[in-house]
Amino acid sequence: MTAQDEAPELEVWIDQDLCTGDGICAQYAPEVFELDIDGLAYVKSTDDELLQDKGATTPVPLKLLADVRDSAKECPGDCIHVRRVTDLVEVYGPDAE
Repeated sequence: MTAQDEAPELEVWIDQDLCTGDGICAQYAPEVFELDIDGLAYVKSTDDELLQDKGATTPVPLKLLADVRDSAKECPGDCIHVRRVTDLVEVYGPDAE
């Protein structure tokens, strides 16, 4: 991915405490989400590395914004959070206004 392909103003993270392991996110956006051996979903870095630290965030690639948004809307665990980097306001997910 190039810097031009990323929407640096948005980042996504998953609350694993609420994750149901359904895998809808990985179906919508496998470039951003992946299920680990523990059955829970995690975000991936821009280098395709699984980020397992609690609250780990990754940039939302502009070309995948619709898929990431749909993942947050369809997630049965309401655990996907998409927020603006500048002010950390959630724009998609359970805490979005």
